Amino acid sequence: MRFPTWRPIWWRPRVQCLLCGGPAEHADLPLCTGCDDDLPWLAGHCSICALPLPATGLTCAQCLRRSPSFQRVETPLRYGFPVDALVTRFKHQSDAPSGRLLGQLLERHLLHAFGEGLVRPDRLIPVPLSRRRERHRGFNQAALLAGWLSGPLGVPVDNRLVQRPQDTPAQQGLDAATRKRNLRNAFALADGANLEGLHLALVDDVLTTGATAERIARLLRRAGARRVDVYCLARTPAPE
Repeated sequence: MRFPTWRPIWWRPRVQCLLCGGPAEHADLPLCTGCDDDLPWLAGHCSICALPLPATGLTCAQCLRRSPSFQRVETPLRYGFPVDALVTRFKHQSDAPSGRLLGQLLERHLLHAFGEGLVRPDRLIPVPLSRRRERHRGFNQAALLAGWLSGPLGVPVDNRLVQRPQDTPAQQGLDAATRKRNLRNAFALADGANLEGLHLALVDDVLTTGATAERIARLLRRAGARRVDVYCLARTPAPE
């Protein structure tokens, strides 16, 4: 006969920091205070596209020349060490705990932003992968992130609205001009989509040139969406 294992009411399983292996202070966040403080948090940035800048409240030259179709980008982190390693492990090594940690950091950032007056969207829209790439990888990281965010944010996910019917080459490693050409006719909306007056938020992992977000946001705005925001884990700095 097996007897139950009794533990004190205060007992909790020890949670380790995913970055240093030390004890994490919070049972629901696998990150210690020291590693949390040392993450490449996004400080000064463009008020529209979140490009890292020397100070807050500025608008980058590109957004001044031409306003993007999305209204603003919300992201907590710069794309640098160790965030780049966590994103790589999540996307290319199927390391769900790394992705979950990054999702929790984005969740924390968004909840704070909502508390500061950021307007909550009507739906979360994950950026789709092509069918071939999703089959090869086994999942769509943006869809996982949107699913993790949905409950805590109180915003439903629509996984079918934006589709990617064409198998275009991966954006990684391409310059800005090639990225734009690569995305021509890459995305489509589901038949009968009614977006009139909706506020939508695109969810993706990393924003680099913003070409993908711009292409989808333009498609959504032309279909009647009132506003499109972008929620992502990290923002890359401007190329040297």
